[in-house]
Amino acid sequence: MPFCDPCDRNFASWDAYWKHIHNSSRHNYCNDCSKDFASWQGLKEHWVQSPRHSYCQHCQSHFDDDDELLDHYRDEHSYCERCNKVFKDERGLHEHNRQYHHYCESCRRVFQSASNLSAHLNSSIHKPKDVPCLLGCDQWFVSKSAMILHLESGTCKSGVNRQKVNQYVRQLDRNNVITNPSRLLTAGDNDDTTYIATEASWNGRAYECVLCHNDFRTLRDLNRHLASPRHQAKVYKCPLNTCQVHFGTLSALCQHIESEKCGVSKFKAVQRTMDSMLSGVRRIGYY
Repeated sequence: MPFCDPCDRNFASWDAYWKHIHNSSRHNYCNDCSKDFASWQGLKEHWVQSPRHSYCQHCQSHFDDDDELLDHYRDEHSYCERCNKVFKDERGLHEHNRQYHHYCESCRRVFQSASNLSAHLNSSIHKPKDVPCLLGCDQWFVSKSAMILHLESGTCKSGVNRQKVNQYVRQLDRNNVITNPSRLLTAGDNDDTTYIATEASWNGRAYECVLCHNDFRTLRDLNRHLASPRHQAKVYKCPLNTCQVHFGTLSALCQHIESEKCGVSKFKAVQRTMDSMLSGVRRIGYY
């Protein structure tokens, strides 16, 4: 004869016993785990903490698996996926993101890193395009580094490219404030080395760069990679002695200075050097 110890009761059948277990306020039973809890709170905590259950304590709802529970959080709650936390409302989630994540408050977007957030804040979404191309092009940019990148990419109608920019800077920066003389020697005076890949770069599964051994899906992608500054000498340097990070392009150096990561932009000598470089940029077109 079935007997309930907590209630000190006998039952005529197992069917009657289980009806008692499920209906009595003195029992809080988990069918999946065959466990009885002393209180509703204890059962609820079990559902929340046990890996066997996909349970939303806010809605008191069960789901088939964690993927369904995650979709529910995303659709129905103010949910931080990085921290796996549900907040009472969007205001709570907004405040959490503001304090603990790389977060754009106006766009309410979370970014993977501080550099990604900085790039977003410096994009045309938040900054006006008030820097014109200084070589007669009709395009405008959000920063000086973006304008220089435009010139280096060879897309300006002036015909200026990265090689011409580098040649101009080397001739102007005679005191090597932002260029490294030892790397200039190894790079050569013109820095016009061009790598071109052919079908021979196919390694059986992809087109492989012989310099860094990265794989590319198409030959065009590989040649675009080879035409980039990736394998050029890093002739530019941060002028701050305590930083001295090196860069392959002038635009990368300008972006570093604009980011204020090392504080180099605060020094007047650096400001004068960069202003001198940019004020004479129109002369690049004559090289």
